[in-house]
Amino acid sequence: MTRAFSRAEPDARRQSLIDATQRVLAERGVAGVSVRTICAAAGVSPGLLRHYFAGIDALIADTYVHVAAQASIALAAARDAAGPDPRARLLGFVTGSLKPPISDPALLATWLGFWELVKSDSVIARLHAQIYAESRLQVEALLAECGVPRVDCPAAAIGITAMVDGLWLELGLAPQAFGSDAACAIATEWVNAWLDRHIIVRDR
Repeated sequence: MTRAFSRAEPDARRQSLIDATQRVLAERGVAGVSVRTICAAAGVSPGLLRHYFAGIDALIADTYVHVAAQASIALAAARDAAGPDPRARLLGFVTGSLKPPISDPALLATWLGFWELVKSDSVIARLHAQIYAESRLQVEALLAECGVPRVDCPAAAIGITAMVDGLWLELGLAPQAFGSDAACAIATEWVNAWLDRHIIVRDR
């Protein structure tokens, strides 16, 4: 038991730094991220950060991967909870971004920090491209399950992703304007209308 605990402890300490980075990004933005603020939030010494990561840039990159992975898990759960119907699975995945935990304002603040870094950090830019490409591929696969021709899926996935991102931003930045239920209703109506029109046009 002692050996198992010793092996787990470094992982827990490393994760505490990732969690602290996420919180600092959400609370202070990119300008407020530093070794000092992250370590203070994690309650550890600066030396511990350097022990587990090559530097603050590597820590931020790993935080992005972690946050994206958690979002992916949440979306997969929303998709699977929708049942076996292809359209329901697509709508579950799409509206999953507009419900907790992804609609959490703190997550939006963290994600905005990552988006800001895309322009100035090549590693984050590469991760961003990879993460969004993987997400679009999932949407493409769900569209194909609905009967959308493969040739039309990439452009449709881009449009759906952009629509969801826009609603997600509005939901996080202007929560007084509308809530999660309204955002999900808009997304559902948009996707259903697109699918119905697309299928009708293709069947003629």
